[in-house]
Amino acid sequence: MSSDAFELPSFAKVNWLLRVLGKRPDGYHELCTILQTVSLCDRIRFEPSDALTLECAAPGIPTDSTNLILRAADALRDAFGVRMGARIVLEKRIPAPGGLGGGSSNAATALLGLSILWDLKIGFPDLTKIGASIGSDVPFFFFGGTAIGHGRGELIEPLPDIEQKYMIIAKPAIAVPTSDAFRRLNLQPLTKNDPESILKLCRKAGRELHDGRQVPANDFERSVFASFPEIERVRDRLVEHGAESALLSGSGASVFAVFEKEETRQATLKALGNEKDWRMFAVATVSRDEYRRALVRACRLFPISF
Repeated sequence: MSSDAFELPSFAKVNWLLRVLGKRPDGYHELCTILQTVSLCDRIRFEPSDALTLECAAPGIPTDSTNLILRAADALRDAFGVRMGARIVLEKRIPAPGGLGGGSSNAATALLGLSILWDLKIGFPDLTKIGASIGSDVPFFFFGGTAIGHGRGELIEPLPDIEQKYMIIAKPAIAVPTSDAFRRLNLQPLTKNDPESILKLCRKAGRELHDGRQVPANDFERSVFASFPEIERVRDRLVEHGAESALLSGSGASVFAVFEKEETRQATLKALGNEKDWRMFAVATVSRDEYRRALVRACRLFPISF
């Protein structure tokens, strides 16, 4: 075990595109999504310890086995026969739940951090396999930047990075249960489950999004806005104040907006500052290279290139 304590960032994500294509035979839904890391992040501290413990001062964040950090730790210990513990301290900033992948990001960062702390000889395929067993979004956080997610979202393929410097994430005081959001879509089973065709569709959407020919879109918006009008109001107010685009992230309730200029973004933050039940964050995209630099302590666990 490493004797040094250290911290790693745990970044949020947004979805430039989220298409839900239908129900799969295994009960999950087939997705085509374009994921993006952004600068909003939690921080996780790892310290040597005989016992495995998790601490977090943020209200409403569990520190028992229901937290994905401890689920990740247990999965890693089981996979590698580890008996060592760790003191893990989570500094939480990403709204949870919020459609920003905070729990999945925390799980991925925990797998990276504990692999370092316990000095495990773990390969990148092992990381992604263990991550996928914990949650569909987890594998994306071993890549960062802009990437396709397909299958149930766990199959990741990097894309050229999309750069946006001036963004706002706004989260009203609403929790949208993911299972309910899927149920409200009322989708039928897939008539044909063709992974190659779906991947081609996702790649095409990624190219068009990068070139400005694909408008950001989220299939959850219609049903989520119908059930939670306040979330739609968040989107509308961001657009009214100058956002070039505003979109639900994941199944919500967070909405992210893109602005052309910093002045417009700052004016929007000021204008919406009286929305007392909203949490708002000025953010930017995080490229794949920036993501790796931020996680430099874990660099040996990443492949040389994707």
